[in-house]
Amino acid sequence: MSSRRSRSRQPGGSRISDEQMVDLVSRLQQLIPEIRNRRSDKVCASKVLQETCNYIRSLHREVDDLSDRLSELLDSTDSDSAQAAIIRSLLM
Repeated sequence: MSSRRSRSRQPGGSRISDEQMVDLVSRLQQLIPEIRNRRSDKVCASKVLQETCNYIRSLHREVDDLSDRLSELLDSTDSDSAQAAIIRSLLM
């Protein structure tokens, strides 16, 4: 990593060392299924960050889809029923 990166500041003024950056990338690598399921242990940091962004986007789409499905289900349910109350609590 470049020395410029190691001198960059986080909010609050603390510095991130190269070792911390490697640790953070490694942690991300363990959280992202697309990378975690690969046989190779070595993945470059840019690939980890790219896959992380892709994974977050896919999670956003999934949340939106599930929210839409719950809304449709709520619309098709009697508004005074116990099932409707459960669906409303999930949407809150």
